[in-house]
Amino acid sequence: MTLGSVSLTSMDLQSTDGMRRNSTLICAPIMAESVDQMLIQMKRAKELGADIAEVRVDFLKNFSPRNDLETLIKQGPLPTLITYRPKWEGGQYDGDENKRQKALQLAMELGADYIDIELKVAQEFYNFIQGKKPEKVKIIVSSHNYECTPSIEDIGDLAVRIQATGADIVKIATTALDITDNARMFHIIANLQVPVIGLVMGERGLMSRVLAAKYGAFLTFGSIEAGVVSAPGQPTIKDLLELYNFRQIGADTKVYGVIGNPVGHSKSPLLYNAAFKHVGFNGIYLPLLVDSVANFISTYSSPDFAGYSYTIPHKEDGLKCCNEVDPIAKEIGAISCMIRRPVDGKLKGYNVDYLGAIKAIEEALALGASNGAPAAVSPLAGKIFVVVGAGGAGKALAYGAYEKGARVVVANRTIGKAKELASKVGGQAITLAELKDFHPEEGTILANATSVGMKPRIEDTLLPQEALKHYALVFDAVYTPKLTTLLREAQEAGNTIVYGTEMLINQAFVQFERFTGLPAPKQLIRDVLARIT
Repeated sequence: MTLGSVSLTSMDLQSTDGMRRNSTLICAPIMAESVDQMLIQMKRAKELGADIAEVRVDFLKNFSPRNDLETLIKQGPLPTLITYRPKWEGGQYDGDENKRQKALQLAMELGADYIDIELKVAQEFYNFIQGKKPEKVKIIVSSHNYECTPSIEDIGDLAVRIQATGADIVKIATTALDITDNARMFHIIANLQVPVIGLVMGERGLMSRVLAAKYGAFLTFGSIEAGVVSAPGQPTIKDLLELYNFRQIGADTKVYGVIGNPVGHSKSPLLYNAAFKHVGFNGIYLPLLVDSVANFISTYSSPDFAGYSYTIPHKEDGLKCCNEVDPIAKEIGAISCMIRRPVDGKLKGYNVDYLGAIKAIEEALALGASNGAPAAVSPLAGKIFVVVGAGGAGKALAYGAYEKGARVVVANRTIGKAKELASKVGGQAITLAELKDFHPEEGTILANATSVGMKPRIEDTLLPQEALKHYALVFDAVYTPKLTTLLREAQEAGNTIVYGTEMLINQAFVQFERFTGLPAPKQLIRDVLARIT
């Protein structure tokens, strides 16, 4: 199934501040061992901007239903969703089922706004309460699948079964084995005619939690603290509101993102979402943990999925999925940016890696030169330019340096790939093993286009420090951390260094303009990057 044909009804709503464009609520899970701690957490959740508190009473030690529920419901500063999750559905409670259901009935009587009951025992619970449900209370009937995301037909059947219990709100949570699993959940949310909470758990399911607002889900969950979650892949309330501009997401919001694997380290969502908000552009930019580019592109074929940045290891696979490729990207053999044309939905690929990196290296060389080269000539002209890595980023750097008149040397783990790339730029090929004994002439540039040194393996480096003394300038495409071991040791050896963030920032200017058709807010992007690196 694809998201090419899901029709959405506009849900553009106005809040008191005139900024809200969706009705999806943010629910904060409250998990603590005492009632006092829970009340503190609820207060914090309200301060952060949550709309509802999911009070997980199965986490309470020595739970006294009447006293504790009354305190939490009456004194809590937010509307309450009372959940008493049993172990057999992923919770903490391991006691008598009759006592658990009595506690949920009591929560309704004491004024809870919502209660959650699992599908497995929903009919039993409805029989237990015998229709005695205060009008104010809404019952959420939930199903959690911690293994996978079933087919669209199976999820649809599950939703029908939940509705048949008499549920006021349907809740379905599944587990993402692939990012395309989210599409099935979006389809259910957009087409079911009752309030739905539809979430896909895990890192590959993050988009389901953020785009819940686009597709009209009843609520999404946001944690109070990073890492303290009630389900895998839960973002924080702060990230939902500040990073993803959650309140401004509407049915017509365009979706952009960075496609990679891994992708959690990427700073791009921080840059683009801040820039979108600054200029008032109706778009959202997500980290997209993709295993197969072809599957992702064919699944999310809607015009609303409007453009992507590409990072390791998908730059070459991205090119294969384009309907049209910019000549420079074709020559390089990899893309770093893909745009869906609004007119016909065709995908066009570009490579702006070399623009960002080469510009940053040229600026550093020009700054360090006592007698600058004439303006018409690049400071790279005639210099030896050693590129480490023959993947998408390596190809971009080699091509960019070649265009500027540099003499390119390609170093790669496998000599075959190094030779293939070197032949395209009239260069020389060597293996990584040979690199440490490579003694180039004075003024040589070294550029790392591999992931060596990236978090979490930040101690890794390409070369022993002794070998770095042969270079005039060292560039590292890795930008997490900003000062990699390679750059730190190069700096200590007296080299000029160029951070990967410089490439990122120059790329961001170009890609922002391709995504939006608007001038990039350059100072804002620089300020954001300075704050986060």
